[in-house]
Amino acid sequence: MQPVNASTQPRVILVDKNDRELGTQDKLTAHQDGGQLHRAFSIFIIDDRGRVLLQRRAQGKYHCPGLWANSCCSHPQPGKSLLECSQTRLREELGFSTFLLKIGTVRYRLPLSNGFTEWEFDHIFLGRYNGPAVPNPDEVEACAWVRIDDLAQGMVDHAAHYVPWLPEIFPVFRSTMRNRNRLTALQACAGGRSATFRFNLHPGLDLCAGDGHL
Repeated sequence: MQPVNASTQPRVILVDKNDRELGTQDKLTAHQDGGQLHRAFSIFIIDDRGRVLLQRRAQGKYHCPGLWANSCCSHPQPGKSLLECSQTRLREELGFSTFLLKIGTVRYRLPLSNGFTEWEFDHIFLGRYNGPAVPNPDEVEACAWVRIDDLAQGMVDHAAHYVPWLPEIFPVFRSTMRNRNRLTALQACAGGRSATFRFNLHPGLDLCAGDGHL
């Protein structure tokens, strides 16, 4: 993990408990000394087999290096929309774009192992994609397609292998996956071949890069 200089960090949007903007702060400072509540986004990408794409964070990340996380997550930049920033970050980290549907929000405050605090008002997005991911090695060490039930069990059996915010946002994702109307809307907006998803769940782990293990 590389040392981080606060002066070179992008700024995050500080918000109140209702997501009203209060100002900005550099990213590093917003995570120190108990943290400051700020806006974030998290993306879950699924494929037609009903699997979810996970990423393992690069070892150079300033917190939670080497841990498994949802497909993509970051912070929107001041003056830019959540959707624009979400799409940009997805391309930067995983090398592809797809339609994203907002499915909910979660607010959490979580201590991290290195003294930082993740205190976020997190906007959750869902997307559908069936092609290859091309992880950016500066951000992502590996990525893997996993069954949703396997992920749920993995967070119970091997909690230390996952970022602490994943159990906070996972219920929103899983609830949406059980909602046929919302999935149909995602399929339609993404220009899919059929009106609804045809999930055919398969066991196993398909690695996109690296030698990751859950």
